[in-house]
Amino acid sequence: MSNFARSLTFGASAIAIALGMATTASAQSTGSEAFEVEQVVVTGTRGPRAIEGVVAENNPKSRATITEQYIGTQAAGQTILNSINLLPGVNFTNNDAYGSAGGDLTIRGFDSARVSLTQDGIPMNDTGNYAIYSNQQMDPELIQRAAVNLGTTDVDSPTASATGGTVNYVTRRPSEEFGVIFQPSLGEYGYRRAFGLVETGEFGPWGTRAWFAASKTKYDHFVGAGGVDKMQLNGRIYQPLGDNGDFVSLTAHYNENRNQFMPRVSLADFEKGGAYDKNDYNTVRSQATAVNPSNTGNIRGQSRFTLSDKLTLTVDPSFQYTLAHGGGTHTTSETDPQLIGNSSAAGVDLNGDGKIDPNTKVTLFRPNITNTHRYGVTSSLIWNVSENHQLRGAYTFDWGRHRQTGQMGYIDANGFPEDWFAGRNGRPVELPDGTVLRRRDRLSYAMLNQIAAEYRGSFFNNAVDLTVGVRAPFFDRELNNYCYQRDTFNAYCTTETPSVVNPDGTVQFPSSAMNSNANNKYRAPVSFDKKYDAVLPNLGVTWKFGDSQSIYASYAEGFSAPRTDDLYDVVDVNPEPETTNSYDIGYRFQSGTLIASIAAWKTDYANRIVRTYDEAADMYLTRNVGDVTLQGIDGQIGWSPIENLSLTGSFTYTDSEVKNDLPNGIKDGVAQFIPTAGNQLVETPDWQFGGRVAYTIGDFDLGLQGKYVGERFANDINTEVAPDYLTFDLDVRYNLKALGKGNSYLQLNVINLFDEEYLADISTQTDRAASYQLGAPRTAMITLRASF
Repeated sequence: MSNFARSLTFGASAIAIALGMATTASAQSTGSEAFEVEQVVVTGTRGPRAIEGVVAENNPKSRATITEQYIGTQAAGQTILNSINLLPGVNFTNNDAYGSAGGDLTIRGFDSARVSLTQDGIPMNDTGNYAIYSNQQMDPELIQRAAVNLGTTDVDSPTASATGGTVNYVTRRPSEEFGVIFQPSLGEYGYRRAFGLVETGEFGPWGTRAWFAASKTKYDHFVGAGGVDKMQLNGRIYQPLGDNGDFVSLTAHYNENRNQFMPRVSLADFEKGGAYDKNDYNTVRSQATAVNPSNTGNIRGQSRFTLSDKLTLTVDPSFQYTLAHGGGTHTTSETDPQLIGNSSAAGVDLNGDGKIDPNTKVTLFRPNITNTHRYGVTSSLIWNVSENHQLRGAYTFDWGRHRQTGQMGYIDANGFPEDWFAGRNGRPVELPDGTVLRRRDRLSYAMLNQIAAEYRGSFFNNAVDLTVGVRAPFFDRELNNYCYQRDTFNAYCTTETPSVVNPDGTVQFPSSAMNSNANNKYRAPVSFDKKYDAVLPNLGVTWKFGDSQSIYASYAEGFSAPRTDDLYDVVDVNPEPETTNSYDIGYRFQSGTLIASIAAWKTDYANRIVRTYDEAADMYLTRNVGDVTLQGIDGQIGWSPIENLSLTGSFTYTDSEVKNDLPNGIKDGVAQFIPTAGNQLVETPDWQFGGRVAYTIGDFDLGLQGKYVGERFANDINTEVAPDYLTFDLDVRYNLKALGKGNSYLQLNVINLFDEEYLADISTQTDRAASYQLGAPRTAMITLRASF
């Protein structure tokens, strides 16, 4: 049995035990959903109305939601993060048209590592650096809805990293009736995808129901070499308990992605033109230079139990597994000192010719591998105190083992890696001292214990709703580095004896391929613990006046503990957690044909951490840029003037200001600073607009949507600016009423309809030129959905 299979088996056993002991439900988390459902019952508020992707919100916070009806209009197989791109405050830049090559998310000026992503309430951010991997998310056909909290979290959000808000998406429940969906897609750049779903309907004596789904996707990159080969398996079994909403459920997900990184460009190269010409890139280069494989999976339990007419208990246990890396190559001599280590050998025969030659240099596969095992549980106890008042207590536990290695491997005669995971799963580069050649070797444990409490009350004949909550995360990191560390990007794994030991405890080694500068200073292997905690209150109030109008105001505090990478530097910087104080005031109008909202907001952001190049030390180090102020206005509207026509739109204005210059070490005894005071945050456009028109005529559903993104600064000193852009997408569906159950269709999607050339994701810099991902060109695809 494979390690992954053993991990899933163990995780499933743990969840099954937890479900047997517990009681819970389903959504952002089951507890949050159950609490909101109870509030709806208490206040008599109707369920969420939606107009083509605009949902009527009732929470006293800035939130926007999309439903499965809107998700289905988007490209088949598209990442869910691209489908929220038209919501206010959100900007998602896709690396390609189809969504399986990655992308980048920002919300109200906060990058994705500062946004909490959850699937059915379980955290999807990386345990070490909080990164979000958009191409590893669930197939969109299986998602019931996705909600974005702008600048705030839910009180039980299982996160130590959310300063910029949350994205929560929810898995569809199994149907009560048997059904089958088969959905093939074809598109440009060799795009082929097949998706299938089987619904069991109710079976057995207790009305159990389930679904099982699989998909396979392959296509070529629109620029550069390689492409995507992706497989995904999903399944859910659901057992209702009575007719009052209680249930137990178990969902499993597995995603296997094999793809190459796409080439990035500079602003200067883009402005010269020709950046989209595939022939401008070396398409026959070694595929090993940029592979990005991943095996990810999770098991999610959910349950809800009514203990009495006053008490409801929810428990959501989970297990997650990750094996992934971003790979490259490195060329080294057969007599490099790192290969020799503390042995008396002359070197290593890397090319297998039976001899060791100092003039022989061999290119090896050099990955950064991450392997994570993660266990968690989110639970809530809800007490309906009276008709108009509720209380709940919540507890969250999240524990992750985060193993970061870089066992190098060999490249075959065709330029491909012998194994996608190099020496970890394949043939390693064995050294004469009994070790293997490594790029890095770190082990960390992340443990979150969080308690939370929330009160909701309705006053003045349900005209005023009040929410008061507090969450208290207690976050521990245990860190172990088994190599010599220079900065995040440079470790030196060797058994050599250092040539120099400095008074500050750092060490130096003779020059080698992996250590090109003999003056480099390294932190010796080390083990240490870090602990962080916070008390984070939130407050919200809504006043409903008239039948259709309301105003709301909210205040929330956020917290993000330092990332693993920020703690392993040669310099023990010991950064403080990032914190935010967020304020919102908004107005909503909700009638049968019109849904509209507008909000003014401000976020005071402290201890913003960035990584900057220290010229004197010749390395990248963690720095605290201090305070940042963000403020703005965003809004959303959905209007259906006639039965078959809907018009929706959103806008966002964001103003950001960095308050301080960025410290940058000491040179010749003088403190150095990078001029950032008064500048705007990188990747944060002043203006964004989104809109969609949808019209039904006969058997045809027509949709046209667009997104405008203003100029974005690409470095912290604000000297490089990515130009603004405007893209449109088209979707046309022909409903096949005579086929199967009547909800079959043939759908055409055209991404970037007018073939706008633009820069998408930005790899920002402090005071240097950035690199960019090209936005996808015009790309057409067609999908047949056969439902029986």
